[in-house]
Amino acid sequence: MSNTSNEYNSIVKICTDIFTKKMKDYGSAWRILRTTSLTDQIFIKAKRIRSIEEKGMSKVDEGIRSEYIAIVNYCIMALVQLELSYDENIELPAEECLGLYTKHFNASKALMEDKNHDYDEAWRDMRLSSLTDLILMKLLRTKQIEDNKGETLISEGVDANYADILNYAVFALIKIEEAEQR
Repeated sequence: MSNTSNEYNSIVKICTDIFTKKMKDYGSAWRILRTTSLTDQIFIKAKRIRSIEEKGMSKVDEGIRSEYIAIVNYCIMALVQLELSYDENIELPAEECLGLYTKHFNASKALMEDKNHDYDEAWRDMRLSSLTDLILMKLLRTKQIEDNKGETLISEGVDANYADILNYAVFALIKIEEAEQR
């Protein structure tokens, strides 16, 4: 498990670096997005990954690695939006934003560690394409919950789905890193 924890931390650094740089470029303009829009943005990224996986190539000079990183960061944005709710003042000071980002990444990592313990790191034996499909399934579930105005009868809410999607994307990034090191 410690190897997974270290690998997870390595992915956190990569994603955090990109998030921080984009915050410097754009500020917190993403705060204008409703969570439903963030869900759709994540969906677009996951659909592109699946398209590249099925076609075996892309015509745009960005591979699936950058799309998984975007999924991670959009999931954290969505978790922050759920926590803060809509506010007309979308400007969020960089330090506060990064604090919320780190808080949600840490919570998702803790969830991963608990599930990883129970599932004996089953994700390591999965195909990258299966992780993509799980992300898409979770997104469809999230869209359904959003269409139901957040109401569920027995299921977890959208926040749990975002955390799972984030962790599946981190697992995919770990697998990509491992493949590149071979």
